[in-house]
Amino acid sequence: MNDFINYIDNYKWEDIREAVYSKTNADVEQALHTTRPGIHDFMALVSPAAQGYLEPMAQLSRRYTQQRFGKTVQFYVPLYLTNSCINHCIYCGFNHANDINRIILTDHQIRQEIEAIHRIGSFKHILLVTGENPRDAGVDYIENAIRLVKNDFSSISIEVQPLKQQEYTRLIDAGLNAVYCYQETYHKERYKIYHPKGMKSKFDWRLDTFDRMGKAGIHKMGLGVLIGLEDWRTDTTFMALHLRYLQKRYWQTRYSVSFPRMRPHEGEHFQPNVIMHDKELAQLIFAFRIFDHDLEIALSTRESQYFRDHMTTLVVTSLSAGSKTDPGGYAVYKAELEQFIVNDDRSPAEVLQAVTNQGYEVVWKDWDMSLQYNS
Repeated sequence: MNDFINYIDNYKWEDIREAVYSKTNADVEQALHTTRPGIHDFMALVSPAAQGYLEPMAQLSRRYTQQRFGKTVQFYVPLYLTNSCINHCIYCGFNHANDINRIILTDHQIRQEIEAIHRIGSFKHILLVTGENPRDAGVDYIENAIRLVKNDFSSISIEVQPLKQQEYTRLIDAGLNAVYCYQETYHKERYKIYHPKGMKSKFDWRLDTFDRMGKAGIHKMGLGVLIGLEDWRTDTTFMALHLRYLQKRYWQTRYSVSFPRMRPHEGEHFQPNVIMHDKELAQLIFAFRIFDHDLEIALSTRESQYFRDHMTTLVVTSLSAGSKTDPGGYAVYKAELEQFIVNDDRSPAEVLQAVTNQGYEVVWKDWDMSLQYNS
């Protein structure tokens, strides 16, 4: 059976773009009334024609979200372990060419960060984040970090360099629960422009990551594109195609999607090719909820307090809070080493209060490792 890198060759960027932009009001209304939305329904919901249907999309999203998840929001916290990176992504603060202090947290420093996180909230879901440095912060380092944190957190996710299938299996055995990997853009011809050097410049290797995760038996995988590189309506349609493919092939896996919009960062500031406004981001998130009622939808501190508070009661199932996007940012360094500048800088207590005030319950823990991981 072919992996997605072969499957995607059946679709051309310009053909998908034309299909999205040709959708009509009638297509949108049909998508809103179908019980089993397909990819053409998704295209209609992200098309310009759907801009006048935000209110019915919002109400339908709220209904589906509450049916599947109730009035709850899961909290998670990112822990950046290193900003060392061999890649030259032109939009990222960790770009190898940027003249910043490179840090790889030691075991002792990781423990200091964990203790600081415990002081700011009751987090049980942690996301371990690294730059891509296979030599100094590769799979050995990541496995060690998982073992250092697993007694403090019930769910461990990672956002690191793409790994081999057997390496994912190894990390699952160590206690890994979920992997987040953002393709950044599905536009293969332009991908190299944004990723000129380093392992991340290999489009097919990165795209195949999700199949390697699925074959390793990961419990949950997260997808996303970076909003600001290419036409978001086309890019996210490719992501929806990818999601459907993965769900059919790895049906026992849970799925999450994120929608990172480009934020200011250290080094030379790449100017986005595409500016997405709040209403467009809301449209996109509603489209994914209507497309898949069971999908977990995360919203990070890249977004503003205003936007996050409004989306909480409509569609979002997972929020970060009190996030630091620099290694050692909670306790060790307090330095300007961020991957991107946080937009919502409220404390976890303040975000908790905002969610509670809207009649929702914050879920700190909803997962326990299998007994085999606790041995």
